[in-house]
Amino acid sequence: MTAATHSTLFPRVPDSADAVLEGLDPEQREVATALHGPVCVLAGAGTGKTRAITHRIAYGVRAGILQPSSVLAVTFTNRAAGEMRGRLRQLGAAGVQARTFHSAALRQLQYFWPKAVGGSLPRLVDRKVQLVADAAAACRIRLDRGELRDVTGEIEWSKVTQTVPSDYALAAAKAGREAPRHQAEIAQIYAAYEDLKRDRAVIDFEDVLLLTVAVLQDRHDIADQVRAQYQHFVVDEYQDVSPLQQRLLDLWLGDRDNLCVVGDASQTIYSFTGATPDYLLDFRTRHPGATVVRLVRDYRSTPQVVHLANGLLAQARGRAADHRLELVSQRPAGPEPAYAEYTDEPAEAEGAARRIRELLDSGIQASEIAVLFRTNAQSETYEQALADAGIPYQLRGAERFFDRPEVRKAGVALRGAARFGGNDALLDEAVDLPSQVRAVLSGEGWTTTPPAGSGAARERWESLAALVSLAQDFAAAQPRATLADLVAELDERANAQHAPTVQGVTLASLHSAKGLEWDVVFLVGVAEGMMPITYARTDEQIEEERRLLYVGVTRARAHLHVSWALARSPGGRPNRRPSRFLDGLRPGSAAVAGRTGAGAAGGVERGHARAATGTGGPAVARRTQRAPARCRVCGRTLTDAGELKLMRCEDCPSDMDEGLYERLRDWRAAQARRSGQPAFCVFTDKTLMAIAEAAPEDEGELARIPGVGMRKLNRHGADVLAICAGQVPEEGDGGD
Repeated sequence: MTAATHSTLFPRVPDSADAVLEGLDPEQREVATALHGPVCVLAGAGTGKTRAITHRIAYGVRAGILQPSSVLAVTFTNRAAGEMRGRLRQLGAAGVQARTFHSAALRQLQYFWPKAVGGSLPRLVDRKVQLVADAAAACRIRLDRGELRDVTGEIEWSKVTQTVPSDYALAAAKAGREAPRHQAEIAQIYAAYEDLKRDRAVIDFEDVLLLTVAVLQDRHDIADQVRAQYQHFVVDEYQDVSPLQQRLLDLWLGDRDNLCVVGDASQTIYSFTGATPDYLLDFRTRHPGATVVRLVRDYRSTPQVVHLANGLLAQARGRAADHRLELVSQRPAGPEPAYAEYTDEPAEAEGAARRIRELLDSGIQASEIAVLFRTNAQSETYEQALADAGIPYQLRGAERFFDRPEVRKAGVALRGAARFGGNDALLDEAVDLPSQVRAVLSGEGWTTTPPAGSGAARERWESLAALVSLAQDFAAAQPRATLADLVAELDERANAQHAPTVQGVTLASLHSAKGLEWDVVFLVGVAEGMMPITYARTDEQIEEERRLLYVGVTRARAHLHVSWALARSPGGRPNRRPSRFLDGLRPGSAAVAGRTGAGAAGGVERGHARAATGTGGPAVARRTQRAPARCRVCGRTLTDAGELKLMRCEDCPSDMDEGLYERLRDWRAAQARRSGQPAFCVFTDKTLMAIAEAAPEDEGELARIPGVGMRKLNRHGADVLAICAGQVPEEGDGGD
């Protein structure tokens, strides 16, 4: 389900630009009317971020400030892009491009390839696993199934972080990645994989971005053509952007700054794929004139759920935790989260199934219930428990709704009835659209009552029932709609992958549940070794596991059930304990020392800009054009966050004082030990290098170094300036 669940399924299109703004809270309205210059929206879970940015685009279009064809909105999944297109259509802003990074890049690459390279674009392979297997065989390296999957993941990570095979070993070690094989072997397989692709004239998913970047970098005429097409950019889930995606975004932008980004560092859960929140957290450094809006009003979850979510983050450490948002529930009070301990995992699954049966009997819809787990391997136990209890379920991440055979057959039948319905005896007694759909789908296997059990027959029935329900909602919203109108609506939804609701309990991993919500959520397997997962060892990995649990908690609107098992199987040794993340939060657990101070509150921070009134709407802030940052050695335009901190290219000569850099590193290590935080939370390596190169003599010079900021200047400025002056800083706690 999505944040739009409680709104009308087919809302009326607003009749004016001002009507688009109706119903937005003050912060959302600030987002919607900030149409010029860089805008950063820090949006907590459930705060209506998609609502804010779609209304922003729609308001700009309806007010005549933005041309639909000049806007490119990008996100990370086809589902999210489809939802965005659907909302824009409902707001009267059809024609805006809302795509994933890969979809937008592939479209441009296909169009410009003949001009830039010649011929047709090489074939795109859907799955690279077989190619990786062939590459390993060419290197005489045998990989089992698990290793093959993991090596494929390492190749994908390398490409999105722009790491070539010869640099893999060093980059992986620096990033602290747990390689499935020796790093030299992975580098060898990676190189062979790239050779195989060239030999077979194919490209992979990551090549789409890499090649688009290469074309835009090398062909200024093509880059200018793309920039002439797109004038305004919106990026959703910005905390998940990779270095390669950021590079592509920079090339799309050029020297302009009409960019709106939306994200939440506390929901960064894909760093293993190369995603990093650094671009979100450094946005004000890269765009000093940016308007920053914080959305903290949580419209999704009850105060009890929000309290647990805030409590999880209150114990977090690291850079993302420094920028956490303190959610404020806007909903009435609900039940407290329920906690349960079981002897083993099958007992835990059976307990969840029993409670789900009670909820279904009380009138809660199956589609409003989800069971979320850390790994896909946990799914089977819950599938069995729900099947034994006669409870229908659907697996998140399985076959897409409109790709299901029964849905495709139903579409063909409905399309035929729309064209030739006058000659169909099935429709003789159908008096309205819903009854026409029921009549047509009865020939495809739909019945008024579902089949018993939860096998394939039940799944097919659930798909057809979802189409029947959609027809009822469509007819209620558009009483004069015909069968042909419904077929057109289904076609649009199929193109957008905007599936109707299927009745069945959702089983999903925590990673695949992001962006969704349900009335009732069961968080299962919340035990040490699973949450955090066993292989999470570094501080950064542990904190990402905490954020993953936070994402799970914030999927629940009202009812939240948290459980764990003491043993894996019946009769097993009961040596497990509840997750450390629940310490001090679940009843009976000892309190732990949290962070001082609350997270950031909602509000708006405006960049330095003069006010100007846009035509067709209220006054908006118009930014002055920002000059591109250039390398102080060679003069090349800088876009990489690390290079921006140094104000020079990585490859350009450094005038860094090595002795000063080592003294700063020693001081940072002492500060990290004293505060109990990772060293990068004091200053990153790049910031230390920038300090050692600049050797600032006063606070003004130090403050101008990217990565310092006022908070760190106040906390560490005196120490850093003392070290730069060749002095020994005074002993202190380094705290606030």
